Amino acid sequence: MKKRQVMAKMSDEELLQGMAAGDQACFEALIHRYHAPLSGFMQRQLHDSGKAEDFVQETFLRLIKQLRDKRPPDNVQAWLYRVSLNMCRDYWKSAQFRTDKFPFAEPPEQRDTSPSVVDLAERQETRKEIHESLESLPEVQREIIKLRFYQDLKLQDIADIVSLPLGSVKTHLYNGLRKLKSRLRPEQAELDTTKGGRRNERSPR
Repeated sequence: MKKRQVMAKMSDEELLQGMAAGDQACFEALIHRYHAPLSGFMQRQLHDSGKAEDFVQETFLRLIKQLRDKRPPDNVQAWLYRVSLNMCRDYWKSAQFRTDKFPFAEPPEQRDTSPSVVDLAERQETRKEIHESLESLPEVQREIIKLRFYQDLKLQDIADIVSLPLGSVKTHLYNGLRKLKSRLRPEQAELDTTKGGRRNERSPR
């Protein structure tokens, strides 16, 4: 129990060093630290829990290979997300992707007039609307928003993951959030645009 607590306090770099030395406990501690976040990210990317788990396992196997080749990543968190994201991109380009079917969540078929079920349906509809709006964004904006708000990653780490300058990540994040707002609240976006136009009309030429 004490050893597990000690492992939990170790840095990623210390765990990698232990893994490179063949310490199984360090490997298990690193998996415990990153398995759930990676799995959640992959499920949001792939909409398939089984395939998401396969990708997560493959990501950790590739990390082991990196260590065996004596090429430990400088930032293991960014490395894990970058590898898993690249696997998704390769999969989306493959012939297998075109034949697979993705189980998107749908509202329950059974109808119930009780308030609890109505509230649940409303929340489900909101999630569906957010999901559809998010998926309609350009790929890079969608990925950055998911990494920032679902995975709670720092912008610099996201820049390392998607292989873009920090300034570009900030720009994509801003533009993506602006598009999401306009699609989720079109009436508010229209009002903002109208106000902006009125301000421009009043400004001296």
